[in-house]
Amino acid sequence: MTSIELWNHCENPYPFVPAEVLDAAESVRASLPNKYCDPDIAARLYDEIFEEYQLCDDLGLHIVTNEHHSGINNLWAASPVITGIVARITKKVRILSLGTLITVRPDPVRVATEYATIDVISRGRLDIGFVKSGATEMVSGDANPMRIREREWEAIDLIEKSLTSHDGPFSWEGKFFTHPHVNIWPRPYQQPRPEFWAATSDMPTCAELGRRGIVNTLLFGGYDRTRQAFEAYKQARHAAGLPAPKEDRFSYMAFCYVGDTDEEAFRIGQKIPWFLTVSIKSAPQMSKFQPGQFPPEMAPAAWRAGSSKRPTNLTVEALIAQGQMFAGNPDTVVKQIKAFRERVGGVGRIIMMTRQGLVTHAEAMKSFNLTANEVLPQLRDLPPVEERAAAE
Repeated sequence: MTSIELWNHCENPYPFVPAEVLDAAESVRASLPNKYCDPDIAARLYDEIFEEYQLCDDLGLHIVTNEHHSGINNLWAASPVITGIVARITKKVRILSLGTLITVRPDPVRVATEYATIDVISRGRLDIGFVKSGATEMVSGDANPMRIREREWEAIDLIEKSLTSHDGPFSWEGKFFTHPHVNIWPRPYQQPRPEFWAATSDMPTCAELGRRGIVNTLLFGGYDRTRQAFEAYKQARHAAGLPAPKEDRFSYMAFCYVGDTDEEAFRIGQKIPWFLTVSIKSAPQMSKFQPGQFPPEMAPAAWRAGSSKRPTNLTVEALIAQGQMFAGNPDTVVKQIKAFRERVGGVGRIIMMTRQGLVTHAEAMKSFNLTANEVLPQLRDLPPVEERAAAE
């Protein structure tokens, strides 16, 4: 039997910039001047979302933190700081940092030290997530995008060795990182280390995650892409002679709003796609022409494609049909999640983006209460996907 975990993820967007400024901006994730950010409004947003996290702690909804830089899509610009605060103001639920951008950070040992500290503060409730930095993150972090995947794997290996070595200093001489003396204090609370996650739909990367046993998270992949990614993970483990993965190795992030009725949920849920129409607008030149952004064989097609277009059909109904949103009354959302699990071949963790776009604090709090009290209980002790499919 499988029980699906529910996680709350809010990127703390800042939807208070005048529309005419947003329309004229080349990018809202790289070049929009921070004069449009009112610190008083930002402080209020921090307070509201930390209050939402405390409610989630009471309700049993786990919490996801992350970071992006230089834009209105995310005010969590320093994940270790935010995650440390969350560790201190909560007591029960798990916390996933998804995550510190290790391909931008120059020192993986420092990252390991930060995570070990947070794990101790939380008394062993931390999960560590890795993401491939986007083009705007590379620019904001003044990092070299070339050979980004190689650097990411070496950083992960160094972080893991730093977290699990307890017998005195070791040295590291790698292709990208050199450390003659590694001996982090404190060591992590969890042994041998906190759980590792990674967010990707890149098939070779999904396969490597499978070989390593790292939790694979898909972000808005929809049905087909998500199933393909999870299959790549499973096939890689099979080819390596490793045990078949359980559903807890697979995670999926989608927009979500739970209301008293389908009508209410669809009405409020329609506020969420602001995240897509505005907050992820980024400079095409930065995304398409940065060295290393695409493998050489893919670069010509990307260059010919020109400026990327904004998504056009962003109704709640369309996003639900694509498997990118769960919305409705509690029973409706349960049916959507169960159907998604069946279609992708199993998933054990659902990350919900509810406080997103123009959704208010009060609206988010209501959705969290309904999610915990009426959705989560119906996602426990589910029969294995294979058995259910065979029975039908």
